[in-house]
Amino acid sequence: MTPIPTRLRTMHYGWIIVATGVLVLFSCLGLARYAYTMLLPGMQAGLGLAYQRMGLIGTGNFAGYLIAVLLAPCLIRRFRPRATITSGLLLIGACMLGISRSQSFAAILILYTLVGVGGGFANIPMMALVTYWFRSEQRGKAAGLVIGGNGAAIIFAGFVVPLLNRWHGATGWRSGWLILSLISLAVAACAALLLRNHPSEVGLEPVGLPRPVSPDQLKPREQRGDGLILLRLGLLYLVFGSTFMVYGTFIVTTMVREYGFSEAKAGLYWSWVGFFSLFSGVGFGALSDRIGRKQGLALVFAVQSAAYLLAGLKTGSTGLVLSIILYGLAVFAIPAIMAAAVGDYLGLSRAATAFATITVFFAIGQTIGPGLAGLIAGATGAFTTSYLLAALLTAAAALFAALLPPPPPAI
Repeated sequence: MTPIPTRLRTMHYGWIIVATGVLVLFSCLGLARYAYTMLLPGMQAGLGLAYQRMGLIGTGNFAGYLIAVLLAPCLIRRFRPRATITSGLLLIGACMLGISRSQSFAAILILYTLVGVGGGFANIPMMALVTYWFRSEQRGKAAGLVIGGNGAAIIFAGFVVPLLNRWHGATGWRSGWLILSLISLAVAACAALLLRNHPSEVGLEPVGLPRPVSPDQLKPREQRGDGLILLRLGLLYLVFGSTFMVYGTFIVTTMVREYGFSEAKAGLYWSWVGFFSLFSGVGFGALSDRIGRKQGLALVFAVQSAAYLLAGLKTGSTGLVLSIILYGLAVFAIPAIMAAAVGDYLGLSRAATAFATITVFFAIGQTIGPGLAGLIAGATGAFTTSYLLAALLTAAAALFAALLPPPPPAI
């Protein structure tokens, strides 16, 4: 049994898992993926990238993430979550370092695809750990706190990348990738030191009020309807994946190219996404603990629909600001609720595998979305149509989520 450092024994170690998870998500998704939208204008100018190639680089990252999602369950079983997370972060750090030195589209595409692989290897087992360490009534809040690392990374990128561009000019984006690389390597060391695979490793029970549990509840439960629930959750996650990264990848470019904002002003607005997203996962996650997962999902999709509609209708700067605020408030809520929902619907013993399964849908969606949006923008000269399509999809998802059945009794 791995001992807990004396200074950490005054609190439940589950909260140390959460704090470390914030750092993991800050690096594996927050920096590795969401900082890309801030680095993109500089990369486009420095390497002469067309809209289509910008979209393809993002699609490569998502394709790598999809590959990782397919491999993650096997790796988690063989190497356990802590080793898988640490390896994913090391891969991210090494590839970001390579991107900072790359001179060609092909090299960046390959390296950023591998960054996506590392992101999947870190994110999937990290969210599974939340299910292991927290009981049902605390899972949504805990998952939301962990996902808050994404928002902190967006704020970081929104301020740091424009600063680097002012200092280093045309090569500022290279300095950005270098700094992100060093941070990811440092977080990998923290994950290796602090993460634990299960509360039993340190002689603890999960956080939350214990409930009477029958032996049957702890067994893998292959009940009628489980496959349909998994499919329905997966389809909702597919819609989320195919829409939120269209906005997340191209909104800064939209502000700069279509609204005429300076890069610093666009970066400030993008940092607002990060600020409001700090409340996204934990706020909606905790709300879903109280009102139910399906109601929480429906509400989040409705908020996202409003954000995309405002961006697509080009309602001016005021509408754009409101769109950014709504996007930030809802952007990381779906993953937080999904991480809790798989444990509620399918049981603890299948939580990791179930989350990996629905994340396949998410990865497919985010692989298709930005690439298709790039093609549409190349044909129309703007991202307006893509944002309107995203609004239509999320409105349909809100209705679909509201029709989900209630989960079985919680454990």
